[in-house]
Amino acid sequence: MTDAATTGTVAEPLAELAPEPPAQLALVDLRGVTRDVVLPDGRKLEILRGVDLTVGPGEHVAVVGRSGTGKSTLLNILGLIDSPTSGEYLLEGTPIGRLRSRARARRRGDDFGFVFQQFNLLQGRTALENVAAPLLYARGRKFWTRTRLAAQMLDRVGLGDRLETMPEKLSGGEQQRVAIARALVRGPRVILADEPTGALDVDTGRAIMDLLDEAATDTGAALVTITHDLAIASRADRQFRLADGVLVPIHLDSPAAVVESAEVPLGGMSPAGAGSAVGQRGAHELEATA
Repeated sequence: MTDAATTGTVAEPLAELAPEPPAQLALVDLRGVTRDVVLPDGRKLEILRGVDLTVGPGEHVAVVGRSGTGKSTLLNILGLIDSPTSGEYLLEGTPIGRLRSRARARRRGDDFGFVFQQFNLLQGRTALENVAAPLLYARGRKFWTRTRLAAQMLDRVGLGDRLETMPEKLSGGEQQRVAIARALVRGPRVILADEPTGALDVDTGRAIMDLLDEAATDTGAALVTITHDLAIASRADRQFRLADGVLVPIHLDSPAAVVESAEVPLGGMSPAGAGSAVGQRGAHELEATA
């Protein structure tokens, strides 16, 4: 038998295992979220049936599905415009269900940026005034420097020479760029895009998604895109299909995924008005509580 005592050698201590880095906290974490509504005849309509979803900092997630499957309802819940019937929603580890309405409104304005299909720009206000509008509800330095911050954001999206232009004088792509600048001007932690390319041609839509992807990557914001367009969805880090109230992971390079997502045209444009429910309601909510 040989050991340290008999050989006169000193046993080397076991090398310490390096501790594993802590798991990154998800920005968005839905756990078993449901949403029901009661119809006029008393029947219960199940819109979402146990949705689980986590989105990390800088991650892009896309959700596709047929019209009427609850995509806008999901986005309403994510953006704190609506509340789930059951389940849990954690925002950076904070249980949203425990927040009072005023705290929810504050977090919606501080932590979320919304991009809609229909732009929802304020008519009679310049591009600069539209982008600066959310900062009217900001505090401290952001409030006092709102005009400069808005101008910087418009320059970032390529509209530095269109500050004083009215919305009706802008092209569709330019209006969406203004809408994106407005969504990003407060430095949101989560960007929610509901059919952001639905009213645009293919090339302009691609440029708009480039802007959103760049913004999420540069700022570490989570990006959630709701779309009918598989070509747009394929840009995301992960894709899901919402059907029968359940969110199912898919891989868009799989033929089965395309079949299962029937009525979602590959590379096509979304139907007119798709996603307008969250757009119209969300716009009013933002004007009141941003």
